[in-house]
Amino acid sequence: MGRQFRWLWASYAVSAYGSGFGFGALPLIAVLVLQAGPAQVSILSAVGPAVGALIAVPLGPWVEFRRKRPVMIAMDLVRFAAMISIPLAYALGALTFAQLLVVSAVTAAAKIAFNAASGSFLKVLIPAEKLLIANARFESTQWSSIAVGPPLGGAAIGLFGPVITVVADALSYLLSALGITAIGGREDRPACPSDPPRPGSWGAPRSYPLLDGWRHILGHPGLRALFANQLVVGGLIMATEPLLAVLLLRDLGFPPWQYGLAFAAPCLGGLIGSRLARRVVARYGRHRIIRVVGTLRAIWLIGLAFVRPGVIGLLTVIAVELAIIISMSLYNPVMATYRLQQTPPDRVARTLTAWSITSGASIALFTALAGLLADVTSPRTAIAVAGLLILASPLLLPRRSASREPAEQVGEPAEQVGELAR
Repeated sequence: MGRQFRWLWASYAVSAYGSGFGFGALPLIAVLVLQAGPAQVSILSAVGPAVGALIAVPLGPWVEFRRKRPVMIAMDLVRFAAMISIPLAYALGALTFAQLLVVSAVTAAAKIAFNAASGSFLKVLIPAEKLLIANARFESTQWSSIAVGPPLGGAAIGLFGPVITVVADALSYLLSALGITAIGGREDRPACPSDPPRPGSWGAPRSYPLLDGWRHILGHPGLRALFANQLVVGGLIMATEPLLAVLLLRDLGFPPWQYGLAFAAPCLGGLIGSRLARRVVARYGRHRIIRVVGTLRAIWLIGLAFVRPGVIGLLTVIAVELAIIISMSLYNPVMATYRLQQTPPDRVARTLTAWSITSGASIALFTALAGLLADVTSPRTAIAVAGLLILASPLLLPRRSASREPAEQVGEPAEQVGELAR
């Protein structure tokens, strides 16, 4: 895959393991330090990403026409500065719920810009036929970081206090920025809207619209279906996260280390799914994997509504999360590769930004509604409603095989597209 990809992967791994160590850090601090209730925790999980998504709207076109490595480095440094402000405020006795909201919004916006830049950079860094391999490696790293990080983070909180994981997360962004700097090499400046098209290129865009990413997604039948499905599935799954934190930590009395273990142990399943992605696509075809696995990842969430105290409750959470994560880790790299292959190089950043912004808004909406429902009823009831609603999400998956799409859009030889579809 090359030295540059290895540095990119290493930088991603450092950041992922830092975030895994600080998994759920802001909700945990809100509950344990500021004594926040279900509504406040849901607001923190909803408002921060929503404001961050709003801030990120103009970032897509801005990222598109900038060199991608400087953008990634800048976004890592922004996240470092935002996260390190929390332990500083805590040490001074000045930590507030408002600060957590601001940090959540800033890091959400920076994450969207970083992901848009890194996706564009990856598309030009490696050949199209290796994109699935690269995405599977990133997916495997992500899940392994969550498997290792939360138990260590929970133990660290018990030993050193509630903000130690935030410090580690902040430092991971700083190390990631250094790793991206070490990638080296010359990166051409993308053509700006006012630049003339270069010979042999896709041509510079004629305008600088904010909505080009959404236009591309909604104008492409396959991406449109996957987009709609992702909004519902991602929104409902993430809406249960703060509610489950309140249910386990407050209502059922789970200690922080068990809370971390309940989410960490199942993440080993992410290694299974991500490592299988390339093989199962080659054997069964991309469309079948998206349909079958996309359905499987939606049927397990309802099980979280039946969590009970003690060992049985802990095992229930682990079993449900394991089933969800195996499905997601197999589905995600296949979907991400398809999305990159179906997007022209001069529109990747805007498409990924539009995707992330809308996903963030969907998560914020579902999380806010789930928090309100939990306040009126209970966290368990809200989780049950989310589990029932997500059962309808497979109806949104694409029903048409990718083999019917033009091969030149996929970025692979026509015979390879036919083989994958078959």
